This record gives sequence, structure tokens and C-alpha cells, in this order.
Amino acid sequence: MSSKPHSLSVVIPAYNEEAAIDAILDRVLAQREALRLSGITTLEVVVVDDGSRDRTAERVAAHADVRLVRHPRNQGYGAALKTGFAAAGGELIAFLDADGTYPPEQLDALCRIAGEDDADMVVGSRMLGETSGMPVIRRIGNSLFAVLLTLVAGRRVSDSASGMRVIRRTALPALYPLPDGLNFTPVMSVRALYEGLRVVEVAIPYDQRVGQSKLSVAHDGLRFLGSIVWTAALYNPIGIFGVAGLALLVLAVILGLPPVLHYAHYRNVAEDQIYRLFAVLIITTAGINVGVFGLMSRAIFHLVPETKRGAHGLSRRVENGLLWVGIALLAGGGTLMLPSFIEWLRTDHITWHWSYFAAGGTLMLAGLQLSTWFLLLIMVRELSTRPDRVREDSRHD
Repeated sequence: MSSKPHSLSVVIPAYNEEAAIDAILDRVLAQREALRLSGITTLEVVVVDDGSRDRTAERVAAHADVRLVRHPRNQGYGAALKTGFAAAGGELIAFLDADGTYPPEQLDALCRIAGEDDADMVVGSRMLGETSGMPVIRRIGNSLFAVLLTLVAGRRVSDSASGMRVIRRTALPALYPLPDGLNFTPVMSVRALYEGLRVVEVAIPYDQRVGQSKLSVAHDGLRFLGSIVWTAALYNPIGIFGVAGLALLVLAVILGLPPVLHYAHYRNVAEDQIYRLFAVLIITTAGINVGVFGLMSRAIFHLVPETKRGAHGLSRRVENGLLWVGIALLAGGGTLMLPSFIEWLRTDHITWHWSYFAAGGTLMLAGLQLSTWFLLLIMVRELSTRPDRVREDSRHD
């Protein structure tokens, strides 16, 4: 169990926030007594001026008990926070925005939970029922991101992008690397869950910001979405690519069933169904490709020492199963194509229905893909274990 923390560093990233920075600093500094009652005896406030072009740095410098760190140029929200984390000295590190949207009055509650629940990260959730001044479109977007993260990580999350959190300093190495932009917080959420950190969410109120928002709903929303999916894929590729591959295969079955039933009954394929069948073949191949890519990625990631904590390798039974499925698909595809091929060799003509050749070719391509992925996995394992085997052989007399 972690020791109960007694020092807190509050990091505030600021970019052109001269209209709001004084008020938020006064509110943070006013929390000393409440924090002391929660066991925090030392409060440090660090403001990272991220290349502001207004009087933000000048306003911060007027507060003698606030530490100012400056970026010579704007580097981004995440970069400012990482600079603040590096400069901070507290056992707990909190961060919140300079625009007055997040309540410093909740810092003592978050710190108390960090100590009492032995939490690695306490997230101030804007989505758990407290009053919120968040615009409707952003609230919908944040709800969708939370649902997505809950699905890919397997743990319930209500606010994946909250900008108010308290983190134990000892948890930072597990959270890094983190991006420099506004997608810093959703990536942090994904990493925290997949690294097995203890994360607790606490309801907080959320206000309208002072000044103009720097967040673009469309541009940054797409960045958040991409960041969540990409980071989750690095930890659990089968959870992303496997599900996508399975969805494609299900779609192929739904699209392919009507023309197959029609052919089975009438022994012909209507002209308007030919294109559907070709689409089914393409989607089937794509589904197998994406799904097997997820399986192989998980297996390969497991062989890299730095990723073993977040990934799980495939069992030898599953690996051998993939090879045998690949061989079976090759055999099945060859069986469908063989009559047409023999007829062509004998008569220079083919009377068999083209769908046999197309389906057989698709199965053979899928089988070849599975077999080659299996060989790739064996080669990667051979390369990754070679240093250990060299050391073991070197010990023999």
C-alpha cells in the first residue's frame, strides 16, 4: 500500500489567459486550509506559460508564492503539463485549466480520496451529475468518448478527457509517453486503465470558461477519437482489429446469404447479385486480414519486453490453430478451383460457374495470409529470444 501523501503540486498550463489567471490562482491558493484538513501540509503552485503573447506571465509573476515556468514558444497543452510535472516537487500532482472552468475548491476532496483509497489517479468527472456549464455538443462528444473507452478498456469511465486530476508522482512513469496537444487527457486515461493503475472518478461541477475556448469541437474531437483508438490498439490490438475484422465477416455473411440461397435454389446468379458477391469476397478477405492482423500484433507486442505488461501473447495452441486454419482454407480453396483448372487444361475452356473460381481464390488468399502470418510470428519469436539463447549457450563448457 502506498504511503499517505502530504505534499501537493498544482500545475496550471496557461496560454493567453491574462483575463482569468489571477482569479484561478487566488482560488487555488485559498485552498491551503482545506487541504491541510485533508492531510496536505505543503502546497506548491506551478504555472507553465506556454508562449503567451499577452500579459499572462506578468500577471503570474505578481504572485510571490506561485512558481512561473515559461516556454519561449507555444508547444501545446500536453507539453505545458509535462513541463509542469517535471518542475513539480509534490508527492501528489494535480492539474487544472487556467480559464476557471474547473473548481479548485474540489482539490481537497480529490486529494483525500487519493490518500484514503490508495488511488494512483483521481479524476474530477464533469459527467457524474454535478452542475455543468459544458456546451451540449461537447457534452455529447465526451459521453461518446467515455463509452468508447469503457468498451475498449473493459472498465467503466464517465469522463475520459477531464482536465482536473490528482496523480501520484510514482504513477507518472507508467503513464508516459503522453502527447503534447489537447489529446493529452484521453491518452492519459487509456494508459492508466491498461497499465492497471487504480483510477477513481469524483463528481465535480464545471463552469463556462473565461474568454474564448481554444478547443475545436470537430478537429480536436477527431484527434481525441484517434488517440483513444490508437493508444488502446497499442495495448490490446485484438480488442480493436479483432472486433473490426469480426464485424466485416458478419457483414460479408449478411450480404452474401441472399445470392447464395438464390444459387442453391435456382442454380444461377442474377446479374444484379454478381456485384454483391464480389463485394462479399472483398469484405471477407478484408475481415480476415484485419482480424489476423490484430491477433498477430498482440502476439508480436508480447515479445517486446517493454510491452509485456499491457499485452498478452497467443498460446501455442492458438498459434498452431491459425496455421491449420490457413492450411484448411488453402485446401478448401484449391478444391473449389481444381475442377475449373483441370477442365481448362483438358479443353482450353471452362464451363464451371465463375463463382467457384472466385470463392476458391478468396479462400486460398486468406489461407496463404494466415500461413505467412504464422511464419512471421515464428521469425519474430526467433529474433526476440536469440539474445537469451546466446547467453544460455555461452554458459556451456
